[in-house]
Amino acid sequence: MNDLALAHRLADAADALSMARFRQADLVVTTKPDMTPVSDADQAVERALREALAVQRPDDTLVGEEYGGSMGTGRSWVIDPIDGTKNYVRGVPVWATLIALAVDGDPVVGVVSAPALGRRWWAQVGEGSWRSELGGTPIRNRVSAVAELADASLSYSDTEGWQQQSWLGLREAVWRSRAYGDFWSHMLVAEGCVDITAEPQLNLWDMAALLPVVTEAGGAMTAWDGGAALIGMNAVTTNGLLHEAVLAQVRHE
Repeated sequence: MNDLALAHRLADAADALSMARFRQADLVVTTKPDMTPVSDADQAVERALREALAVQRPDDTLVGEEYGGSMGTGRSWVIDPIDGTKNYVRGVPVWATLIALAVDGDPVVGVVSAPALGRRWWAQVGEGSWRSELGGTPIRNRVSAVAELADASLSYSDTEGWQQQSWLGLREAVWRSRAYGDFWSHMLVAEGCVDITAEPQLNLWDMAALLPVVTEAGGAMTAWDGGAALIGMNAVTTNGLLHEAVLAQVRHE
């Protein structure tokens, strides 16, 4: 089984587990040391994927939000069992399992599966970026052709962590802003529905699966300083045409 096919199979398993616990009255939610919530579904999904990878790819390393690990060199799987846990525990359907394979620190496969939305996005470097709805025919993702900030649509998660000048400057420069949030903002950029998203504070598992989906669709995803997002631990994602203008706004240059 090739790596992309395996990532899809892992996503299928994750979807079954997460949907079985979604909106259940007995869902157990606790608070992690960083004061973010974690549910028994987050933990169950990551355990299941770790067990599957131990069998299917025993020589690969694994990094997950709930049980840690380090990426390093070579082949590493990077997993966020439920991106959007705050939505998940409140019954909001905007959440997803993020699965990436990185080679020497660069994500080469990404699968983003949002079963409560009936959507999945995926990419493998050199093979294009794709999505499907409810298991339907795959549709190729292509970013928009919007070339001016004044015509652009911006999505974001929230305003926490933004410097006021950066946030106000970018919001006022664009045509429209809406908080679709988390993984979904980046996937909407890949689809061409949104032109820009930016998040000031992210982790490795928040971004790794998104990168191939965005870049294979023709977009750009970097840190706010223009460097690698996985090193900067923040992200600006655009259709590429707007990237330098957005970087200048978030750095309030």
